[in-house]
Amino acid sequence: MKKYVLLLMAVLTMAILSSCNKVIINKTPIDYVNPYIGNISHLLVPTFPTVHLPNSMLRVYPERREYTTDYISGLPIIVTSHRGRSAFSISPKSEQSDVFSPIINYTYDNERISPYRYSVHLDEAKVEVDFAPSHQSALYNLKFANGETNQLIINSRNGKLKTTGCGVSGYETIGNGPTKVYLYLEAEQPIVNSGAIINNEIHYNWTSAEGQNEAIILGFSSKVVNVRYGISFISEEQAQENLEREINTYRVDDLARIGKDVWNETLGKIEVGGGSESDKVVFYTSLYRTYERMINISEDGKYYSAFDGQVHDDNGIPFYTDDWIWDTYRATHPLRILIEPEMEVHMINSYLRMAQQSKEGWMPTFPEVTGDSHRMNGNHSVAVICDAYYKGLRGFDLDAAYNACKATLTEKSLLPWKCIPNTELDLFYQERGYFPALQPDEEEYVKAVHSHEKRQPIAVTLGTCYDDWCLSQIAKELGKVEDYNYFLKRSSNYRNIYNSETAFFHPKDKDGRFIEPFDYRYSGGQGARNYYAENNGWIYRWDVPHNIADLITLMGAPQKFIQNLDQTFREPLGKNKYTFYSQLPDHTGNVGQFSMANEPSLHIPYLYNYAGEPWKTQKRIRRLLDQWFRNDLMGVPGDEDGGGMTAFVVFSAMGFYPVTPGIPTYNIGSPLFEYIKMDLGNGTFFEIEARNCSRENKYIQSAILNGKEWNKSWFSHDDIKNGGKLVLVMGDKANESWGIKDVPPSGESVNKLISF
Repeated sequence: MKKYVLLLMAVLTMAILSSCNKVIINKTPIDYVNPYIGNISHLLVPTFPTVHLPNSMLRVYPERREYTTDYISGLPIIVTSHRGRSAFSISPKSEQSDVFSPIINYTYDNERISPYRYSVHLDEAKVEVDFAPSHQSALYNLKFANGETNQLIINSRNGKLKTTGCGVSGYETIGNGPTKVYLYLEAEQPIVNSGAIINNEIHYNWTSAEGQNEAIILGFSSKVVNVRYGISFISEEQAQENLEREINTYRVDDLARIGKDVWNETLGKIEVGGGSESDKVVFYTSLYRTYERMINISEDGKYYSAFDGQVHDDNGIPFYTDDWIWDTYRATHPLRILIEPEMEVHMINSYLRMAQQSKEGWMPTFPEVTGDSHRMNGNHSVAVICDAYYKGLRGFDLDAAYNACKATLTEKSLLPWKCIPNTELDLFYQERGYFPALQPDEEEYVKAVHSHEKRQPIAVTLGTCYDDWCLSQIAKELGKVEDYNYFLKRSSNYRNIYNSETAFFHPKDKDGRFIEPFDYRYSGGQGARNYYAENNGWIYRWDVPHNIADLITLMGAPQKFIQNLDQTFREPLGKNKYTFYSQLPDHTGNVGQFSMANEPSLHIPYLYNYAGEPWKTQKRIRRLLDQWFRNDLMGVPGDEDGGGMTAFVVFSAMGFYPVTPGIPTYNIGSPLFEYIKMDLGNGTFFEIEARNCSRENKYIQSAILNGKEWNKSWFSHDDIKNGGKLVLVMGDKANESWGIKDVPPSGESVNKLISF
């Protein structure tokens, strides 16, 4: 009998374990998302554990300096600029507390964050907080430790709030004005008293508070206080309408359930199988990050535009903003073309509206809720438009886009961090074909140059060459032959700053002399900005994405190109880390001189494909993903920049990458997963099957694309746009003969790929 009992127990144990395993196997995509990845930075700005629905206007994260800070400042209501600006706050307090600060700092514990829900315990206040967002509204459930009068302090930081009987409404001015964000908040429980906090003193029965950090206080005779609110960039009335349209409950569980479903539907556009649990966490967390921006700020068919300070009808096309194009054109927008094509078209139309509504008519560079902040260098909206068009997206006015992009590239100064008409430096560029540098002992003589960002002449020249190439491709499509020839010729201006003796892009002064002596690691001052931008000469050596073939020619031969690539990953810092990072704090995540932490580096590991050694791309990509992107608090090597870097992770983990937006091709790398299925919409899917894929088996032995043997290290967008399947056979040793004959197109060979 004992024998049978033991056997029965064993069977039950196996059943329980099987059941547990089934739960793990049946995880949904959102269950893999860990918003804490990267919340401690290696050096600069960390990621933030953002709670929001995909591309939604309302985003929040805990108000703290960084993850290691032991207190939070109030409870968030809305983040109005990615990782930058927050509006309003709620501070719960009990009547026993004599603190009447407009924002209360709390130590906290038991914090739990998912993309669709946030909960935390506030230690001193003894309040349990539970939160869930919708698109333009959200809901807080607050549980106090005692049932005596409890209070909420609502602060506008810089604006005006007033009581409404059931809650609060008002606005906050953000940025330097005139943009306002409006709030309408209502409570489920009766308000027993209210007042205003002025200069940290409470004034009961006051019904409004206006100015810097003045607040409204609401009192409740309940242990539980539930509040829901709407947000608007149009008006208080619209904020109320947004709330009433989206939320009809005071239960966080109800709203969180909807949010979880939305996220699963969104992240489920890409299905992965195989790989480790950590690989899936990094993958789906990275995919979640790409949906943090741009944000849809259309409200019931209307939107506020900071580009002219007016409210417009959206005519059925949502208006999107908050985009750092210098970061996102490289991989975030190309990813969206594949899995969110309609949204990408709406974003391009939003660019056009921004240009039309601005007084200059120029395309945006860093469009935000408060307008274009004109950061970094280059005007890369043209790359976004070119890439979308040549991958088949329509629904926007290409001619209008061309005119706005052309005006931007010919009338707007190329100076970094500036939005001004052409200066003498721009006229020099148009005449001589390069942006001039200053000699080390030469003082700046152009007043318009940013005092900190400097001229960045190599970064400006190379970035403009690429932008000009993109514009030339659109010109040719539109039949503008003269413009095509003009901008195509300008796109080769990188040759004017190439130093054939060193095989680097080397700054020249206005007299055409190379700056000497020169160190490609350290010359250029803080952030190398006197010559480059955030990264040094080793990174900008490879910044000719539109004509890699010509770069190989300049370096002499494919083998020399490969040697220079290899040395990029091997070249030592040259000084101790303290000295290196003191000067180049953005140039982190180093492998030799390569920087995994900054966007101009993202395409570099794929360049081996262009010189006939794709196995080195496969090896390098796997190592970089393993070394720098992990499921932990420091699992992102540098500034994530709202999807700019994490889109690289998504693409690379799937096994392909868009090296040159505007050329409708993808370079093949080495997938992390045995199976990938991407939903392209309209019932079409692109699948990748990586047979024998493992941590060791990272090298491609052979391939089949859409049923045909494939011996190329790339494929075109046309190969997959209507669905397709790529089968890779993987092994633990490099097959150095695979993918070497037909290299990815660039330069003149692009014309053979694109039918104009």
